Amino acid sequence: MRNLVLSLGLAALLLASCGNSQANGKSEGKAQSQSVAVNLTEDMGTMPASSQNGGTKLLVKADFLKTVWNYETSPQEWKYLGDKPAIIDFYADWCGPCKIAAPILEEISHEFAGKVNVYKIDTEKEKELAAVFGIRGIPAFLYIPVNGKPVMTSGIARSKEDTKKMFVDNINKILLSTN
Repeated sequence: MRNLVLSLGLAALLLASCGNSQANGKSEGKAQSQSVAVNLTEDMGTMPASSQNGGTKLLVKADFLKTVWNYETSPQEWKYLGDKPAIIDFYADWCGPCKIAAPILEEISHEFAGKVNVYKIDTEKEKELAAVFGIRGIPAFLYIPVNGKPVMTSGIARSKEDTKKMFVDNINKILLSTN
């Protein structure tokens, strides 16, 4: 009985540690993806696109303002500056689910090279960018169509295969659909 109580307590502690922690600024992703349309009140700039061969590109604030959206000059209006749809992965080096998503997104960046740009933002180093989008849990993914509003999702699926399928489905539905 004592082992059961200890196991349940440990499980509860692990689950609690996966949520956002205001005290230390760390948060982990959720087990399931949740799509939420982003209602933005600021404007973003465009950053250079990923190479034609694919590959994720790390964004810092200056790059973001040039490549994605310049929220300093257009804070009330979303204006995507890119010429291709994009995904932005909001991550942290200490985040377990982020470490699972990173190689999958790298693979996807090569599969969709020339069609979709894949960017990543370290939320520990780029706190302002994370705050602009209200990132409270990671991993979080911003899908940016060339025209229209971006869509934020968070978390990964239960397996690597399901996570890759989740990304591909979202790319096809949000970024590459003609609707």
